[in-house]
Amino acid sequence: MTAPQTPRPAAPARSQGGVPKTVWDLVFTLVIPILILSPNLLTSGFSFSENVFGGGTTGNIRAYLLAALIPVAYVLTDLFVNRNVSPVALIGGAGAIFSGALAFWYVDGFWYAVKDSARSYLVGLFFLISAGTRVPLFRVFLDAASIGEKAQDRAATQQAMRDPAVHRGLVAGTVTFAVVDLIGGVVNSAVNYARVTAKFGSDAFNAQVAEVNAIMRVPGLVISLLGVALAIYLVQRAVKRRYGAEASLLEPSKLAEKMRERGEIGA
Repeated sequence: MTAPQTPRPAAPARSQGGVPKTVWDLVFTLVIPILILSPNLLTSGFSFSENVFGGGTTGNIRAYLLAALIPVAYVLTDLFVNRNVSPVALIGGAGAIFSGALAFWYVDGFWYAVKDSARSYLVGLFFLISAGTRVPLFRVFLDAASIGEKAQDRAATQQAMRDPAVHRGLVAGTVTFAVVDLIGGVVNSAVNYARVTAKFGSDAFNAQVAEVNAIMRVPGLVISLLGVALAIYLVQRAVKRRYGAEASLLEPSKLAEKMRERGEIGA
């Protein structure tokens, strides 16, 4: 449950009822699951496992499943409510479904540590494979970031990403992102293996999972953002070498202007 999340391209955070979406993300993917897993909710003596699901192994498993599936339901609800069918959103939705399916794999110890990072391992593998294709997956993220731009600027961005020199930068960025994501998965697995030592279905297991969720959220996010930053740097370096120091794939209008100056697109 604590594997680093696949980052989305930068976009203005939507507010829901005046509350930034980032806050809702944290509430549904971190705070609520931790509260559900806690054997002593805020020192109140209340436990979802005991007081809602009847306690014992069955109660603990039901609490674990609820905590695991609430983030999945939140992501999928957000996807369908906003009718977001962009490739990035669909990748996120597929990842959520994968995470939900893994919740029913009842394991502890080493295999739980592997399971909790499985999403990172899968994403890293897909990105590595895509690096050998015509469309490295990191290009999908950058392309999604330009969706709101003018049609001519977006077309210039598409043309630039097809350029052989820029494509090599996209490949390097995709591989870098994949490697960092895999490293993040290994770190997450190592922390889980060291700290989640109780038997699956026990009070202690749920408490340890909640603890690792809290511990790994910030480091996991930092690792993911590092992968994105390194990948963007490699792509931007390729773009600037090809089109000039002021060209930027993240600023389609400037990129289009530089391409016009070079006569590579019409005025």
